[in-house]
Amino acid sequence: MPGTPEDTSAAQAAQSAQEAARSARFDALVTEADTVSVAGWDFSWLDGRATEQRPSWGYARAMGERLGRAGAALDIQTGGGEVLAAAPKLPPLTVATESWPPNIARATALLHPLGAAVVADEDEPPLPFGDAAFDLVVSRHPVTTWWDEIARVLTPGGTYFSQQVGPASVFELVEYFLGPQPPQVRGSRDPEQARAAAGAAGLEVVDLRFERLRTEFFDIGAVVYFLRKVIWMVPGFTVERYRPQLASLHRLIENEGPFVAHTTRFLIEARKPGRPVSPA
Repeated sequence: MPGTPEDTSAAQAAQSAQEAARSARFDALVTEADTVSVAGWDFSWLDGRATEQRPSWGYARAMGERLGRAGAALDIQTGGGEVLAAAPKLPPLTVATESWPPNIARATALLHPLGAAVVADEDEPPLPFGDAAFDLVVSRHPVTTWWDEIARVLTPGGTYFSQQVGPASVFELVEYFLGPQPPQVRGSRDPEQARAAAGAAGLEVVDLRFERLRTEFFDIGAVVYFLRKVIWMVPGFTVERYRPQLASLHRLIENEGPFVAHTTRFLIEARKPGRPVSPA
């Protein structure tokens, strides 16, 4: 039998209250994530709000082992210096470059006490160093890899060691906001392209590995924080510009659970031919 007008009115009131509560949660989560600092390359704010499966090769540990054996090392695009600072031992000469002013200040405060210098650099060629200056160059998630410059600043026998973002990384999220991307965009950052570019610069690739990894966002605040921090995912992202998509995604997460995407990563190690120069 049909419900009474009173039943219908009560159901409508309950639905309105539910929508008001959901809207209030959305506003609170988005406001918090839109105002917190995104300086540095520390993602601890996302603890409990998002998860990202880690590559099996353990980049930070492997990088630390190589730093411990190096005499002069360069970390390109160091971010806030957090990964470099975690190394158990730094070489006698350690230099890091960074372009974003907040990160430069953060990395300087973190790395200078450890004996590492931070150089402000625009991440465009040339690197501000002489030829054959470093026997180890490292970089975690560089935006662009300037292979000719890396080859130039490496000593003969020197090594470039890097973990990089692979093709179509987190594109489930990217395409939620931007729509389907063309094949040339989805296929960029292919590890085989990196192998070819390294070879063209005169470097020998001695290791190349690729993995596709699960990522989950548990609330809309995590999405906002991520897109504010990793600015190349959705260029020009702001909350106001993408508020309708954010509201829709908030409803999806609340109704169906975490938003699942997949990161892609590759590890590349390349060596400059020649014998290392022995100290005088």
